[in-house]
This record gives sequence, C-alpha cells and structure tokens, in this order.
Amino acid sequence: MDPTRNPFAPGAGSPPPDLIGREELREDVRIALTRIRNGLAAKSVLLVGLRGVGKTVLLDAFRQDALAQGLETLRLEAPEGRSLPALLVPALRVALLRLSRHDQAKDLAQRALRGLAGFVGALKAKYGDLEVSLDLEPEPGLADNGDLEFDLQALFEVVGEAAQKADSALVLFVDELQYVPEKQLAALIVSLHRTAQRRLPVVLVGAGLPQLRAQMGNAKSYAERLFDFPPIGPLGPDDARRAIEKPIRDTGESITQHTLDQIAQQTQGYPYFLQEWGKHVWDAADASPIEPADVDAAGVTALASLDRSFFLVRFDRLTPKEKTYLRAMAHLGPGPHRTGDISAVLDKKASALGTVRANLITKGMVYSPSHGDTAFTVPLFDAFMQRIMPGDNWL
Repeated sequence: MDPTRNPFAPGAGSPPPDLIGREELREDVRIALTRIRNGLAAKSVLLVGLRGVGKTVLLDAFRQDALAQGLETLRLEAPEGRSLPALLVPALRVALLRLSRHDQAKDLAQRALRGLAGFVGALKAKYGDLEVSLDLEPEPGLADNGDLEFDLQALFEVVGEAAQKADSALVLFVDELQYVPEKQLAALIVSLHRTAQRRLPVVLVGAGLPQLRAQMGNAKSYAERLFDFPPIGPLGPDDARRAIEKPIRDTGESITQHTLDQIAQQTQGYPYFLQEWGKHVWDAADASPIEPADVDAAGVTALASLDRSFFLVRFDRLTPKEKTYLRAMAHLGPGPHRTGDISAVLDKKASALGTVRANLITKGMVYSPSHGDTAFTVPLFDAFMQRIMPGDNWL
C-alpha cells in the first residue's frame, strides 16, 4: 500500500480523517453556544477523560464550529507552572481588538481593554509571568483591585457586554484545565457564574483529565450546577470499526471485517490508538483488502511507536520513586487499585507513599476515581510499565 496515501494521523491533537462517534456531543455544544449568543441559559462544557480519547481534537472541532457561527474564540492550553492570568490576558486583548471593530461594540470593547490594562497592572506583582504591556490607560476602579476573583469577574462582565453589543459571544476553549491551581480555578468559576447570572455571552468549553470534576467542585461547590461534564471515553466497537473502515474506503481501498474486529479489540476503541493501528496496518499491507495477517505485523510496530513517543514522553518525566509506584500498580493490572493494595506490593505503609501518589496526580499520571482508589490516566500504561521495567528488579 502506498504510504503517501495513508489517511491516518496519529499525533498529539492531530485530527483524525473523520470524527466518528462524537456527532451528538458536537451538536449539543453548538446548540449551547447558540443559546448563549441569543441571551438564553446554557451551561459551560468541560470534557473529562483519559489521555488519548480525543479531547483536544474535539475542542478544536468545537472551536471551528464556533468560528463558523461568527463567535469570538480564545484557544488556550494550561501548562503546568503557568498562571491563568498570564494565559488569558494576551488572548483577551486580541479578542477585544476584534470586537472593537464592530461599530455597535466599539465603546464597550475599548472600555474592556482599559479594564484589561488595570487588571494587568494590579496583578503583575502577584503573578510574575504576567508580562503583557497594554498601551491604553486603565479606567480607575475597573478590574484593578489586585484580587483575582473580584477583578476577573468585573473584567468578564465588561467583556460580555461588548460581545453582546456585537451580537456575538466570547467562547474560551481551554485544554488541560486540571493544571490550573485551585484558587485560580475558583476565580474562573465565579466569573463565569456572574456572566451566566447576567445572561452575558461569555462561556467556557474546556477539557481535562478525570480529576477535573472533583477539582472544580473543590474550588467552588456550585460548579457541578454551572457546568456540564460529558465523559469522553473510548469508542464503542461499531464506531471503532467505522473509524478505521471509512478512511480506508474513502481512498478506494478495502479491509475485511475480521481485520476490523481485531483492530477494535487490540486498541480497545481508544481514538489515538486507532490512528496508530490504522497507520501501521496500512503500511504493513501489500495490497487491498487489508487482511488479519497485516494486523499481526502492525501490532508490533504500533506498540513500538507508542513506546517511543506516547508512553515514553510521560515515563521520562517521572522520578525513580514515581516509576516504582506506577510499576506496582501495573503489577496489579489495569486498575483501578486500592491504595492499600499498592502499598502492600511495595511493602510500605500507605501514608509513607502519600507524597509520591500526590505528585503523580499533579503530573496527570494517575487520578482517584473514588475514595481510596488510584487509576492510570493513560490507557494501556500498565502493559507499558511491564515492558519497560520487566522482571522483579524494580522492587
């Protein structure tokens, strides 16, 4: 099979040939954004799920839909160690400059820019990574108190008023939200709550690991009523097969049903893995139709590719103690696992491993699906840990 015609696209945030199995959710988000633009009630949306389920791809698809509706959008990723104000300010500045081009919104957009200048000036000392300089003079008393929760609320209100005047909405698309510190999350929640109360068109469409829901609830108890938290998981068997079959057939080639069954089973329906298997199955096949024997060859190269990139980039960030903790989890199987069972494998008290577990949660490697349980955030990571730390020498 010609590798230059391979339709599959494994990669971080790389869109697949078709967004199979997410059509209903995409329509739900489109309806919510339309309602908010029209001054009607709708909740912000936070996608939660493991690595490799396509949350980033979905965010980008939602954003394209919003842009097609004529909405103002911000696309942000919250990395570890960077503050929320430092992320928001440059993107808000660009969005407000665009809004200021609307005759009916010009004055309010200019006022919001003055509020943004005051916001930056008041918070620069507290957030050292907030380095944006703005030419406009601040408006005294507007978002300049130096309290993030209070100032962000005031800023979002005037931004929402400008978007409303422009017959638009401001949609914040934020990936990796689990990395935003709790106090800053609280400020974001309060600000969105206020704009929702006033029916101002400012809305968040975000994504994060499974612990995000609990983090939002810890930051503000009413978060569960302010947001929808659709879980993003693996595709069902039918959609998994379709995600492989359709791109192949669209190129004029074919694949047998038994081959599709094998791929769906080996990938467990995870979208990222489907792209890896699809790519390697295509490259392994000599001709169409793609046969089960091609999956046998592709499985080896697909796992090797995942080990070198998807898995290893996360493994390399770990300390020796963190690696040992995850290897103990892998020893027990895919999970989730009781904290006591993990400590028993390591022959240590659970309390002595608390810091290691907390660091792994902070790094986004594990999460707690329920009290006392620990699970991997990366699918199939247990098998990887057994491959990279084989035998018993890790104990």
